[in-house]
Amino acid sequence: MSEMTDQVLIHKHGRVGHISLNRPKALHALTLEMCHAMSAALADWADDDEVEAIILDHAEGRGFCAGGDIAFLRNSALNDGGVSGRKFFHDEYQLNHQMFTYGKPIVAFMDGITMGGGVGIALPAKFRVATENTRFAMPETGIGLFPDVGGGWHLSRLGGRLGQFLALTGARLDGAECLWAGIATHYVPSEMLAELKARIIEKPDRIAGILSEPVGTPPKARIEGNADKIAKHFASDRYEDILASLEAVMDEDEWAAKERDTLGTKSPQTCKVALRQLAESKRLTDFADNMRMEYRIASRVIIRPDFAEGVRAVIVDKTGDPRWDPPTPEEVTEELIDSIFAPLPEGEEWVPLT
Repeated sequence: MSEMTDQVLIHKHGRVGHISLNRPKALHALTLEMCHAMSAALADWADDDEVEAIILDHAEGRGFCAGGDIAFLRNSALNDGGVSGRKFFHDEYQLNHQMFTYGKPIVAFMDGITMGGGVGIALPAKFRVATENTRFAMPETGIGLFPDVGGGWHLSRLGGRLGQFLALTGARLDGAECLWAGIATHYVPSEMLAELKARIIEKPDRIAGILSEPVGTPPKARIEGNADKIAKHFASDRYEDILASLEAVMDEDEWAAKERDTLGTKSPQTCKVALRQLAESKRLTDFADNMRMEYRIASRVIIRPDFAEGVRAVIVDKTGDPRWDPPTPEEVTEELIDSIFAPLPEGEEWVPLT
């Protein structure tokens, strides 16, 4: 069986379902059509007794998945009051939840850029394979969005305040760092991927063993050297405390100065939203509750000034000079954050796929 759409390639190889993202010019960024195609395939295979496991990868090019369709979301924010953008978020989050609760093992090959929406489809997978090409990040604070697609759940469960660091700074991790952090379950050289996929297709009941066979020692995780600093300076859920902690040692600590400078380019609103999001997510016990919360945030944030402005400055005009509103952390009030997290009107809340 083989089904081809422009943007996602969907096949069945014996006992394995295979989804390949196929928008190489856009680094396989997700469109609504792609989310729907993936969701439909997963639903079919869930009821297909022949299918024992799923492989998720990309067809060609250097990205696994660079995120969601940001241009589409900005257009929605500017032209339809966020209506079509909310539809995108709603259905994308349904796919994230469907994958998280899926009854058959999914193997995500994060061979390349894995950011934003790409994180949302990689981290729910039982097996998450990084390579030397992996570049993992949640860079949303730089465009006035927030680390969504389940980011609150996944990041809040990393140790040593690493999730808060990644959410605020948008720092990129390579494959070895993803393995060290627990973001990836396995690390393999990219030259071995074709062989590993073939062996999984041959023996889908032996995925763990196939991925765990000796493939050499991964490189040292560079971020491990800064783990103590991250745990110390990003310890608070109050954004002003984190800034103050970094500022106190900037003169003698080059790393702290660099991270403080990085935070100075981010949306103060988004940074405060992200800290609240991760704190709330960590207390939740049901992934669906997390996605409901993130949909509330997304519904509000997409029509706040920082999103359209951040995308303009970073992606459209590439001037790197966003004018944030509010412009400082102190001006982002608790009342504003409360309003972003507040329940939506009856009938407008996010619901999982049935």
